Amino acid sequence: MTDENTQVDFNEEINRREVPALKVHQMVLGQDGMDLFAGGVADMDFKAPDVVLAAMQKRLEHGVFGYEAMPDGLIPALCDWQRTRHGWELDPSHILRAPNILNILAIAASLFTEAGDGVIVQPPVFFDFYDILEENGRDLLSNPLILKDGRYEMDFEGLEQLAANPKAKMIFLCNPHNPVGRVWTSGELTRLGDICARHGVLVVSDEIHGDITFELHEYTPFASLGATYAQNAIIALSPAKSFNIAACCAAFTVIADAQLRKAFQVENSRLTVNKNNSFASVAMLAAYHEGGAWLDDVLTYIKGNIALVAARLERVDGVELIEPEGTFLAWLDFRGLGLSPDELTTFLRDQAGWAVTRGQAFGVEGEGFARLNVACPSAKLDLALCNLVAARHALSEESRKG
Repeated sequence: MTDENTQVDFNEEINRREVPALKVHQMVLGQDGMDLFAGGVADMDFKAPDVVLAAMQKRLEHGVFGYEAMPDGLIPALCDWQRTRHGWELDPSHILRAPNILNILAIAASLFTEAGDGVIVQPPVFFDFYDILEENGRDLLSNPLILKDGRYEMDFEGLEQLAANPKAKMIFLCNPHNPVGRVWTSGELTRLGDICARHGVLVVSDEIHGDITFELHEYTPFASLGATYAQNAIIALSPAKSFNIAACCAAFTVIADAQLRKAFQVENSRLTVNKNNSFASVAMLAAYHEGGAWLDDVLTYIKGNIALVAARLERVDGVELIEPEGTFLAWLDFRGLGLSPDELTTFLRDQAGWAVTRGQAFGVEGEGFARLNVACPSAKLDLALCNLVAARHALSEESRKG
């Protein structure tokens, strides 16, 4: 798909191996997986918007890369984006810079909980949540999502019970949710916020996928629910996913409560993670100022790829698509194949030629599932899906003969 404004052809196949991209690196694929379909790591196979590339090229041509302050226009650009795109009137004074989303979550856990305190997560959920809590000596309190009629819901009764535990001090919220693709409604977020406020549980919300939502599913920034909710929250934002600039951008911490914000600011300074990168700054500024048309186009393309997945899976018994409301990640249910988690991994790699993220990486609730990244050229995705169809037929033949 080419748009006259963005001039990006999303069908173009770009060799990711020309740079050390994790998605196609042996670190992720393994020594024996370099020829597999790389559908694991959550970035896009599309070039960043032309406006971003032009801004970075202009900055490169300047030729001097000494220490820099944050551009005066960056925070206003973020605020304008949130207001026009999501209806969130963001107070610039509430915003701090951060290297990345995970840095924000790790600092929040370290700063506002103690070793042995409990942090609530809602699995199956982004695997780095688990690593952060383990490495910081925090106890994981599991509030699993409920899969009902092909759609995940929050278990609010279970959340209430966990939040009432004096050990519970914080919740890591994924909004929209990775990997199940839910875009939480304002009603769901309000109910979660009320429970957490009642029990003194601080909400730390990873909202990196907020811009990537589909028709009829509107992203609600948690802090936009109102002052009461914002005062009990730390919001992590970044344009990394939205514009495919994860390796050359930074993040933003939004903290309405003055005391929490001051503590976070002091910790940023103590850890010296408050420096600026010139290319990250110009990339984000250009994306927020002029990247809207490109994002609209890429969302249309991704939605088409999701429709392609749904159509191909109609021919695959035992595999179901959990229809995503947002993100460029498809959560696939393979439990109907009757394979163990290890058998499923072997089937996907050896028979289908897929290197995707194993469901169990997101918690035990993900066993029997896999996460597929659909942000790639449609022809490439279609070939991978056809290989899956063939592998499923071969598996059926093998079972019949056996």
